[in-house]
Amino acid sequence: MINFNGTILDNNKVISTENRGFAYGDALFETIKASHGKILFLEDHYFRLMASMRIMRMDIPMNFTMEYLESQILLTIEKNNLMQASARVKFTVFREEGGLYTPSNNSVSFIVAVKPLEDDFYTLSDHFYEVDLFKDYYLSPSLLSTLKTNNKALNVVGSIFAKENKLSNCLILNTNKHVVEALNGNVFLVKGNIIKTPPISDGCLKGIMRKQIIDILSKIPNYEIEEASVSPFEIQKADEIFITNVIVGIQPISKYRKKQFSTVVSKEIIGKLNAKIRLS
Repeated sequence: MINFNGTILDNNKVISTENRGFAYGDALFETIKASHGKILFLEDHYFRLMASMRIMRMDIPMNFTMEYLESQILLTIEKNNLMQASARVKFTVFREEGGLYTPSNNSVSFIVAVKPLEDDFYTLSDHFYEVDLFKDYYLSPSLLSTLKTNNKALNVVGSIFAKENKLSNCLILNTNKHVVEALNGNVFLVKGNIIKTPPISDGCLKGIMRKQIIDILSKIPNYEIEEASVSPFEIQKADEIFITNVIVGIQPISKYRKKQFSTVVSKEIIGKLNAKIRLS
């Protein structure tokens, strides 16, 4: 069951070929984790979505309050019998039909879809996780590249490249040849007591989990967090690298080419992340 503008419908509902999200990628989405009826980092997701809609010049309906979005997400979770479990929520907003590249209007509709998740809290995977650079195409850093839009061709092609080369993931480069992010999350590099992550200005997604990890690290006196450009040469010099997103939490990278990495910092902050969630 999905939620279409507040109405629960069968998931087989066909989207019109005139849907602007389908036709032009004129849509935004938030990937959200919910656990036993609690929506994690709701406020951060809400404000990112509102800011993204403004950047995309979409009209924000008067009823699009944080409380309204929360109620619609919980309604969808309830109708899918997932109130006593964890769920992956996709909240998609798209501009209404009409026009070609130039829209007829800036009004929006939304769809909420949910899928069950196994883990209630974040755990570190001990599976071997190998990455490499994806260099077929480059990300052009701009304000639009920091948004979660339906324009994810680079991520799709990169994911196929990773699968073909038996990799767990790939790291994306921008047009300045800086490491920006992974195909499905933000990247953090650890060297000694310095932990570095690419800045938003380099074009990386303004990740919700990225924000949580930066906040946690800023309160640990043993570490110094830097938001600075990362060159590919720094990867092989790092002691540890991990990827972050709201579904997995923290994913340590095991290997990049001939270099293998530790998981010391990942293990330390995963507990602090779960503690932060419990206290929120």
